[in-house]
Amino acid sequence: MSMDLEELVVSRTFRVPAVEGPAGDGTMATRQFDAVLMSAGFKLSGALFARLSGLAAGTVIDTAVRVLPMVRRLVGDHVEHNVYFRDFPANVPSTVEFWTECLVRALGDELAAEASIRSGAVNLLALPGYGTYQHDYAEMIAAHDELIASVRDRVTVLHAGMTLSEEVSALYLSMAGSVTPFGTEDVAVLRELALHCATGPQPAAVPVREHRAILNEVRLAAGADLLVDTVTDVLRLACLLSDGDVSLLEPTRFRSFRRPVRRALLAALDGVIAAQPAKLGDVGVRREAWKRLGERLHPHEYPRYDSAAQVFAVARGELAAPSFASRLERMLADGDVVGAARLLRSAPGMLFRSMDNLLRKAFGDLEREGVLLELTGAVEEVSGRVLLSVREHLDNRESGEMRIFANRSGRGAVLPDERYPIAPEVLDLLREMIDREITRRLDVPLPLVIDPEILEVALPLSGKGIGDGLGVLPRGSVTTVDAELLRFFVYWHERAVRTDFDLSAVLLDRDFTSIGWLSYTNLTEVGGVHSGDITAAPDGASEFIDVRLDKVEAALVLPQVNIYTGEGFDEVRESFFGYMSRDAYQQGAPYEPRTVRAKSDLRGAGRTALPLAFFRHADGRWRAKWLHLHLSGSPEFNRVESNQLTTATLARAVVERRYLTVAYLVGLLSATTESVLWDGGPITEPVTFIGLARPDGLPAGSTVVTPENLRDLIPA
Repeated sequence: MSMDLEELVVSRTFRVPAVEGPAGDGTMATRQFDAVLMSAGFKLSGALFARLSGLAAGTVIDTAVRVLPMVRRLVGDHVEHNVYFRDFPANVPSTVEFWTECLVRALGDELAAEASIRSGAVNLLALPGYGTYQHDYAEMIAAHDELIASVRDRVTVLHAGMTLSEEVSALYLSMAGSVTPFGTEDVAVLRELALHCATGPQPAAVPVREHRAILNEVRLAAGADLLVDTVTDVLRLACLLSDGDVSLLEPTRFRSFRRPVRRALLAALDGVIAAQPAKLGDVGVRREAWKRLGERLHPHEYPRYDSAAQVFAVARGELAAPSFASRLERMLADGDVVGAARLLRSAPGMLFRSMDNLLRKAFGDLEREGVLLELTGAVEEVSGRVLLSVREHLDNRESGEMRIFANRSGRGAVLPDERYPIAPEVLDLLREMIDREITRRLDVPLPLVIDPEILEVALPLSGKGIGDGLGVLPRGSVTTVDAELLRFFVYWHERAVRTDFDLSAVLLDRDFTSIGWLSYTNLTEVGGVHSGDITAAPDGASEFIDVRLDKVEAALVLPQVNIYTGEGFDEVRESFFGYMSRDAYQQGAPYEPRTVRAKSDLRGAGRTALPLAFFRHADGRWRAKWLHLHLSGSPEFNRVESNQLTTATLARAVVERRYLTVAYLVGLLSATTESVLWDGGPITEPVTFIGLARPDGLPAGSTVVTPENLRDLIPA
């Protein structure tokens, strides 16, 4: 399905492409547009306001009609958010009171209801009226006072952009040239942009192999040369053309290809092997996939591609080509650690990813120094993302307590760290080596201005398992929560079968021990209240949880979304999680878009989502830390009570883990570049600005880095 290009630009850059139309006095229409935007937590920048004011009123109105739904979808305000308890957060009964009321309505006898509760013989979820809205949206809204505005309400500024064509091209070049692998949503966006920009400017390099496959699909259709330098590049493209898994983690059922496609794939393979016959060693790693692909490509029909034919001969076992991995394993099995490190010099990224294993296997100072010598010699050839990933690994190597893993879908797991320790002086030496190399690659020609609020945002070393949305930050990012009240929300819209998502929150003490929870089975807890259980969403449904930060006894609040029954996160029409922060006096409806701090699409194969955790810092202030994790859960009937231990363990591992943040890169940049922390005042000269949002009125010629393009900070 084709995406709206203008909406892609607005939602991913917060820039409104230049509008074509007759000149006129659109000041009044622009003021009205700005006022309506403010109700959703957005506003026009000074430059955008001036640009629109110089256009005819009708053009401004047309722009507002297009842009308003875009920003409302971005913040989750495109749907109606109702609640089970009409007056939420007021007048929510205790769980026992609520169950009694349900039974009284069903049985018509209060004594019989109380006896049924004590016996535990009643299925609450099967009672008439349970889990469905008892009032319509208009009745719920009428029961709430208007939101009282606060200076702490979110305001997201929309800036003036270039023409739509220029904005789309710039976004494409930024995404295609990214060094960070994307999640599912971003991959789909890149594919759409690549199709649109097929005949326009192309990136100088496409570092991420999975992204390269997407561009190759477009280049193949356009008859352009393919971007391949390994046999695996060709395999990825074949998988993509067959609607399979480009990451190669899941098997692909290859389709029958048309003759021009077969010829192009074989020609690409032939070129790779003819230039570097050693690349045949990569075939054995995915032998079965190559055999299946050979059945579809019919290499025997193309005798001029004799080098490509060798690929399938290796896959069938007719031609010997020892794989790189097998040679490496043999050396390590023989105890030749230095030889293994020397072999890995031809694959610098793999050498650094194998660093920990090699150093643990090194016996004595001579072997250790041999490994370090190979690492030192290869450091300039390793990608910046791999170096930063290894640097983060080194920072967590000394704890020796827990290791956290998250796969491409965000599925989380924690294991004890039983690895043999590495000497602190070696860790220091490796850190210094990487720091020097990263510093050498950083290039910021303009003075640096940094918003302190972004310093604890983690570097986006991978975008996999992370949903799109507003205010979504990389795993491990920390932001300050400046509010008296937190309100979590989940929305889902089932597609074909009855689906019940349950919003819950675990309350933990400083030792990560559970001291309570909020869910449909425990509607009220000290400092918190649940909006009530909705058990189906044919037209969409929402659940909310309020937590008063000045009253809650917990040191850590861990919201989660459990799929109780029905469709998964990847199967429903739509689902998202987010949180609002408010002052206690603000009142308002359960969902107020201008108080939304973050809204993240829920995607992934797990049955329990852990988007982020809120914890009380040592200074007494509350902070949010993004988790982006999933638990596999049970196929049905997931409940917060059954996974408290697992979620607490995962939360502890992420909260205590040290992530590389913007502060790390800023520290390196400050040694070579003039830098200053931004105090919120005006900026009068062109600068490189790094912050959570672009300031209004930034001088022309400035470079801006915000969470939307934070990946641009990571050196190649």
